[in-house]
Amino acid sequence: MLRRFLSSALLFALMVVLTLPILAVMLSWLEIDKQSLPVLQQMMQTVLPEYAFTSLLLCLSVAFGVALVGMGTACAVTLFDFPGRRFFSWALLLPLAMPAYVVAYAYTDFLQYAGPLQTWLRASFGLQGRLLPEVRSLGGAVLVFTFSLYPYVYLLARTALSERAVHLMEAARLLGAPLSRRIREVALPLARPAVAAGVSLALMETLADFGVSSYFGIQTFTAGIYKAWLAMDNRQAAAQLATALLLVVAVLLKIEHHAQKRMRFATGRGARAGSSDAAPATLRGLRAGAAWTICSLPIALGFVLPVLFMLRPLAASWGELPWAQFAQWSFNSLGLASVSAVLATLVALGLAFALRRQPHPLTRASVQLAGLGYAVPGAVIVVGLLLPVGWLQAAAPQTAAGYWITATVLGIVWAYLVRFTAVALQSVQSGYSRIPLSFDDSARMLGTTGAGLLARVHWPLLRRSVGAAALLVFVDVMKELPATLVLRPFNSDTLAVVTYQLARDERLGEAALPALALVLVGLLPVLLLGRTLRIR
Repeated sequence: MLRRFLSSALLFALMVVLTLPILAVMLSWLEIDKQSLPVLQQMMQTVLPEYAFTSLLLCLSVAFGVALVGMGTACAVTLFDFPGRRFFSWALLLPLAMPAYVVAYAYTDFLQYAGPLQTWLRASFGLQGRLLPEVRSLGGAVLVFTFSLYPYVYLLARTALSERAVHLMEAARLLGAPLSRRIREVALPLARPAVAAGVSLALMETLADFGVSSYFGIQTFTAGIYKAWLAMDNRQAAAQLATALLLVVAVLLKIEHHAQKRMRFATGRGARAGSSDAAPATLRGLRAGAAWTICSLPIALGFVLPVLFMLRPLAASWGELPWAQFAQWSFNSLGLASVSAVLATLVALGLAFALRRQPHPLTRASVQLAGLGYAVPGAVIVVGLLLPVGWLQAAAPQTAAGYWITATVLGIVWAYLVRFTAVALQSVQSGYSRIPLSFDDSARMLGTTGAGLLARVHWPLLRRSVGAAALLVFVDVMKELPATLVLRPFNSDTLAVVTYQLARDERLGEAALPALALVLVGLLPVLLLGRTLRIR
């Protein structure tokens, strides 16, 4: 009885820690009084409509872009066979290694008025003035997000098409339907839930972004939250904007969950027969060239060209690069990422094991709440952590809570756990889904229970899943910008923060070094995912 009580108390405490930022943002509306109400009214009359319209237009444009690119490339590599198909099947994931703000810096440096392309065009052809549209615009942000985030749609749509559409495509072929009709009336409707889920994930990343919107000067909700808190010093306005953003994310999360449920329908083993139903249509000539172009353009625009554009200023500034500072930035990033990855993986392993042993309502609720963290933007988490600190200091001015949250690594690691425990939890739960419950029953009959069951039975079978979870959290923490920018301790700049600051100061030659380091780190899970897809 005592052990069960302690276990429940630990789960409840963990649930409070992981959900406190969200609860604090929601509770901030209780502070509205006669003094704060005019601030809300003024926001609704001035900046809030602009934030809402810009965010809506950005989301609609990005949704259309990622759906078009992701679905087009997924159809190409799944339903057709052409030269380079096996290479494109994993290379289309490469843009996942590029943080969106790094892509924005690369294109801005190369395409801006004083960039090498426009300078060469003016010098070569005697032209004057601006020759290309302004990169730092809403349209530029749409292109950046589209070619950085389309792999979310590509991956889910490809999985849906390869696992679910094959036998139905063959049945339609036997009924005499031509290829175009099979694709239009069979493949595309089956992939629609996967596309909806992928678009929802891409839009969550778009709304959570701060680097691109801030650098391009786009008035989105995230940029408005930071402006209200840091520039206007108005935490009430920041909390209200964070609540509005949280409601939008909740809608997207509902759409994503609904789409995921529609994707979960059974497919018999006979659906993967080895005859012509699993053989993609062979393309030759111009059709093969068109498929090759459809697959190569997103890779070039989302990965190859940004890397080349960042290498140019890096080579030009090679002799002036701050190598000693780069070592310190790398050390800070690696330290925070390592600590956060270990803690998030341990929390995820504990939650998954508790759910496996005792799937009672409290355990299920804890796992579900922990799984929501990744959908919450970093800006909302920052506001949700700093609001309780302000309330506590107002009630007890002598408390040291503000110091521990803002001047040590406690605050930033807490924010990382709230946001990225869900990433580790998904990987660990995926590993547990491959371990039959009969193993647990056999172990209990042999006298192994509790921690012994985890250590002697589960752990040997979960090591790869736990390692993948730690790697994913490590890379996400390395690239995370919004929360790190505000909550990092003094003199503890990370690679992501320094990249943003140097690019903001137009020191792109120096920004290229930490930016490319982040890309190299981001390649690790992408290569791991590509290897997994090739094995399947």
